[in-house]
Amino acid sequence: MPERMVDLARTEMASKTLQGRDPISGKSVEILIEKGIIREITPAPPGEDLWISPGFIDLQVNGYAGCDLNAEFITPDLVMELTQRLFAVGVTTFLPTVITAPEDRIIAALRAIAEARHRSPLVRHVAPYVHVEGPHISATDGPRGAHTRDHVRPPEIAEFERWQAACGDLVGMVTVSPHHAQALPYIAHLVRRGCMVAIGHSDADPTRIHAAAEAGATLSTHLGNGVAAELPRHPNLLWAQLADDRLSASFIGDGHHLSPDTLKAMLRAKGVDRSILVSDTVALAGSAPGCYRTAVGGAVELTADGQIYIEGTETLAGAALPLISGIANVARLPGFSLQDAIRMATANPGRFVRQRGVLQVGASADLVQFRWAPGGEIEVVSLVVAGATP
Repeated sequence: MPERMVDLARTEMASKTLQGRDPISGKSVEILIEKGIIREITPAPPGEDLWISPGFIDLQVNGYAGCDLNAEFITPDLVMELTQRLFAVGVTTFLPTVITAPEDRIIAALRAIAEARHRSPLVRHVAPYVHVEGPHISATDGPRGAHTRDHVRPPEIAEFERWQAACGDLVGMVTVSPHHAQALPYIAHLVRRGCMVAIGHSDADPTRIHAAAEAGATLSTHLGNGVAAELPRHPNLLWAQLADDRLSASFIGDGHHLSPDTLKAMLRAKGVDRSILVSDTVALAGSAPGCYRTAVGGAVELTADGQIYIEGTETLAGAALPLISGIANVARLPGFSLQDAIRMATANPGRFVRQRGVLQVGASADLVQFRWAPGGEIEVVSLVVAGATP
């Protein structure tokens, strides 16, 4: 177990107070924490130079700072180390994300994550369930992204049930392309089983997009990415997902996956309330620029500005910048604010994680203090997880 992994059972009884400016209201507040929850929120003197918000929630983390959830072999210790490293960038809740792979690899990863949660109450709190992105996506170049073509396959309810049997029903979200003939009954089955379904890495037509939402899909995975380079002007699957109010949408706001104009237009179309920021980070996030060989994408190049390309192509192989970069980027977009960006990284994804991400009495005391000035980056100063300092 990593040396700094906190013992929640030992520390959750302590009480403490934190102060800062609430990005939603803009007012300074003092927060009393007791037994791991927010017990009281009261006004504080104005002039605070620190901001305070719910901890950031990332629904799509493939890895970070050398920890790779999609490596050939992962261990519970790796999952615990990944959890610890995400604290440095303000993430207090994340979904370990396992992508397209042979079934035995997916099951091995699920078992390792489940064992990490069994060993550590902290990991159990921070990683409430697993997001499986694929393998039931499009095999076509473009929509497939960096996922390995050989392991793409149609959805099968029996396979999903084998996943769940292996990890104690820990799979809580699956990204699927609704173009598959079996997709709609698959989506309906997962929803009945209490698993959320997202649409992604797809070349489905608009009719199938709306049918997937009707069957119970509730999210679009990193909308605007994992899609063909060229699409009909209209109709197409992007317009369909932006227009369908049954679907929230996640966006990678790192400044590379979507241009500022594209991100601004998509956020306006979907609306702040239905928009969610994710990082989609991989293990190379935080590494020095250079050429690497990775489990996702094979031979890749990490550029100095934080882009990861499959060598010799323009295909991105995950992201190198953490969620705080996306928050800062959205806060800089004309027409948007820090308040909007924080909502997209706290309350909005919190609806997919047992109502976390809110600054209110009775909520879990997952909080982050940070510095930020308009137009600048976000600097994490401190955080607490379930009332404890990790």
